[in-house]
Amino acid sequence: MENNWRNKTLENLEKDKWPDINEKTSRLVARCHELRKIPVGDLTVEDLRLMIGQQIGLSYLVPLAIEKLKEDILSEGDYYPGDLLKSVLNIEIDFWKENKPLWSVIDSLVELNKQEIEEASISIELFKSV
Repeated sequence: MENNWRNKTLENLEKDKWPDINEKTSRLVARCHELRKIPVGDLTVEDLRLMIGQQIGLSYLVPLAIEKLKEDILSEGDYYPGDLLKSVLNIEIDFWKENKPLWSVIDSLVELNKQEIEEASISIELFKSV
């Protein structure tokens, strides 16, 4: 990745501008459109949770999520402690198969923080075959 990638938006990084939204667009879709126009380094934990949960911009957003999870495995968006981790763990397995180094980091983080995660009652379903 480029040195200044955190200062760029997903639209810039992916070189993909989504079509304009209309008045019938759901709040979720509208918010995802908005977040694609914000520099990725400025995204909040909630923004990361939302976009990762929608499987958007994973190549750029998962490394940012990992940074947050290293600071606090139970990083919290708008819902509950650990909601960012839950979104990351729900990423489709094909992404992890193509990004094994990122998976190794997540797997290690979960293993290191297993007790804290279990105490927070977050279901951990790891793909050991990745």
